[in-house]
Amino acid sequence: MKFATVIAAGLVATRASASQASPIAKVVQMISDFQAKVIKEGEEAQKLYSEFSEWCEDRNRELAHQIKTGKAEVATLKATIAEQDAIIETTNSKIEEVAETISTSEAELKSATAIREKEHADFTTEEKELVDTVDMIQRAVGILERELAKGGAALLQLKNAADLSQALTAMVDASMTSSADASKLQAFIQSNQRSADADEDAEPGAPTAAVYEGHSDNIVETLKGLEEKAEAQLDEVRKTETSNLHNYEMLKQSLEDGIKFANQDLDKAKKTLAESAETKSTAEGDLQATSKDLSADIESQSSLHTECMTKAEDFEAETKSRGEE
Repeated sequence: MKFATVIAAGLVATRASASQASPIAKVVQMISDFQAKVIKEGEEAQKLYSEFSEWCEDRNRELAHQIKTGKAEVATLKATIAEQDAIIETTNSKIEEVAETISTSEAELKSATAIREKEHADFTTEEKELVDTVDMIQRAVGILERELAKGGAALLQLKNAADLSQALTAMVDASMTSSADASKLQAFIQSNQRSADADEDAEPGAPTAAVYEGHSDNIVETLKGLEEKAEAQLDEVRKTETSNLHNYEMLKQSLEDGIKFANQDLDKAKKTLAESAETKSTAEGDLQATSKDLSADIESQSSLHTECMTKAEDFEAETKSRGEE
């Protein structure tokens, strides 16, 4: 179309100035000039398109690399978050388990301590009673030995005593011992009698040989026998106390060691939990930023594709039109 217009203009110019250069030569020159112009424009357009096309390729490679890297980072961050979630869940379970162990051990220690305190209190009371009983019997034996050596009415009363209970009453009447001591001794005798009855499965209330064996002349020996029993009981009570104390100390040491190590495990678990929570939080923040950048890169790549395709289509259309010209 443009070419026809140029030819027509050339013919008009030729008719108007016949005296000038050959019309054909001018037309040819015009055509040649136009062709050169079209070719030059095409070369410039081709150069610009080539540069643009190279930029498209470079930019697309850059975005593709960023997208690939971003996707890998997203996958890594998601894996890190999942891993920390698992660690947090496991650590929370461990913390609950260790805390329960500590609570149980502390309760056991408290209970054992309460039992031990009661055992010691009972021992202290029983020991005092037995020590007092031994001391009381020793005083009674000493008094009896002196009175027996002197003879007299007191000795007659003791010889007439049918049993140890009556002997104690006679001693009180003769002011050899106090009624309180006599009552304590009588209580000790009855306690031993009940123990003997239980051990021998005897009929309740039946007298035992240890109590009634010696009447008058053997009263001192009977009291000394009771003293030996009291001392034996005292020795047994003290052995039991020593054993109970040892067992308690062993249990206490075991429980305290367990609590100590459990607290160490608890502190370590809490530290791990805090570290995992921090790592997860950091990963979540990085994931948010990386995902945002990845979305932007994907959008940029899509826009780049559209822009480059549009430019290519425009260049193709211009090249076709230029070729027609």
